[in-house]
Amino acid sequence: MKFQIPQPMKEEHEELHNNLRKAVMAGGKVGEAAKAVAHVLHPHFEREEKFALPPLGLLSNLAAGKITPDMAEVFKMTDTLKAELPQMVDEHKAIVAALKNLSDAAKQEKKMEHAHFAEQLMLHAQTEEQVSYPTAILIGEYLKLKLGES
Repeated sequence: MKFQIPQPMKEEHEELHNNLRKAVMAGGKVGEAAKAVAHVLHPHFEREEKFALPPLGLLSNLAAGKITPDMAEVFKMTDTLKAELPQMVDEHKAIVAALKNLSDAAKQEKKMEHAHFAEQLMLHAQTEEQVSYPTAILIGEYLKLKLGES
C-alpha cells in the first residue's frame, strides 16, 4: 500500500521551500542566514516526507472506520518515527536556532517578509512536534491494536 502525505501538508512544505529560496536569493545577511537554514532544513524535510508525514494520509480512512490489513505496512514508518522522535526534535532545535538568526538578519536589513517566513517556519516545527508526529505515531499504535499486531 502506498501512503500519501496529505495534500495540504505537501503544499505547505513546497511553499516553505519556495520562501526559503526567496530568502537565499535576497542576498546579504538574509541570504547567508537562509543558506544556513536550508543546510539543516532540507535533510530534515526529506526524513519527514519519508516516514513522519505519509502515515497521516490514513486519517480519513481510519476516522471512517475503513481499516484494511495492508495498512500494517505503515508500521515501518510509524515505528521509525517513534524511534527517531528525539532526533527529529533535536533537528527542530537546530532549525529553530538557524531561523532565529534568519529572523534577526531580516529585521536588521528591514526585509520583514523573510522575518515573517522564519516565524512561520518556527510555528510549523511546533505544530509537527505537538500534532503531526504524535498523530502519526498514534496511527501506528491504533492500527496495531485493530489489526492484532504487537
